[in-house]
Amino acid sequence: MKKIGFLSFGHWTPSSQSQTRSAADTLLQSIDLAVAAEQLGADGAYFRVHHFARQLASPFPLLAAVGARTKRIEIGTAVIDMRYENPLYMAEDAGSADLIAGGRLQLGISRGSPEQVIDGWRYFGYQPAEGQSDAEMGRRHAELFLDVLRGEGFAKPNPQPMFPNPPGLLRLEPHSAGLRERIWWGAGSNATAVWAAKLGLNLQSSTLKDDETGEAFHVQQAAQIRAYRAAWKEAGHAREPRVSVSRSIFALIDDRDRAYFGHEREAEDQIGFISANTRAIFGRNYAAEPDVLIEQLRKDEAIAEADTLLLTVPNQLGVAYNTHVIEAILTTIAPALGWR
Repeated sequence: MKKIGFLSFGHWTPSSQSQTRSAADTLLQSIDLAVAAEQLGADGAYFRVHHFARQLASPFPLLAAVGARTKRIEIGTAVIDMRYENPLYMAEDAGSADLIAGGRLQLGISRGSPEQVIDGWRYFGYQPAEGQSDAEMGRRHAELFLDVLRGEGFAKPNPQPMFPNPPGLLRLEPHSAGLRERIWWGAGSNATAVWAAKLGLNLQSSTLKDDETGEAFHVQQAAQIRAYRAAWKEAGHAREPRVSVSRSIFALIDDRDRAYFGHEREAEDQIGFISANTRAIFGRNYAAEPDVLIEQLRKDEAIAEADTLLLTVPNQLGVAYNTHVIEAILTTIAPALGWR
């Protein structure tokens, strides 16, 4: 059995061919799709976070709204770029959204990915310390965020406060118990996956990672997951970790599916560079008739290793079509593979 959710990048564009032509369209349709996915029996509604782009950005108002409109589905991010975040303010926002959702947040965080602007985090008021890279700054922000999520007091109280204080050092409020164990790290390499395991973070692995061996993407991703699980075991954490992978998967059931995605039937992994010195591998898309698709997915080693699968959805095609895409996987593909 696997948890199956969707992952939306939240694009919008003022085009007559797009169902999301404004930020308002994208935000409101994101809520509607989460409600529809819950009604279908999906397990998660996840959202990507990008800055300086016509995509979803500040995630917590959206997560809180989804939490207020749903009852069961997990609500998460994949991922929040920690280079842009004030860890303490983020902890307050996350605690608030998690309480509204009844403890259903699953927050994916990371160092971040290639940006729309050069060093965008500088415009948010952040700068790496001397001798520190932006990636190290992002990980430091993450460590501070994780620390304050424990709910322990650390701030010295004012001896003459406006309102009475509880005894001792003060913590951030509101605090949501258990949220610390529902934080995930989006790892682009084997080394950062191991780092995440040592910190007790769940693992998110997307359709992009460093090309470390030259093997097929799903083979390298499966090896990353195994390295993560080994590091988790060595760290001696008490609970079992969770691992998600994301995939673009389309069952070609009707003419709409064939028109949109029929040309991707022979898709393959792609190689590129996400920075001057980092060779990356991009995982293939899956689009085929159900019987063919089932056999293709059966061979994906990383999906087999993960307990959670996030379906990347083409949000600009609208709520109705994306509901159809999710339903096709849940009812036609997942049972045949033992995921349901």
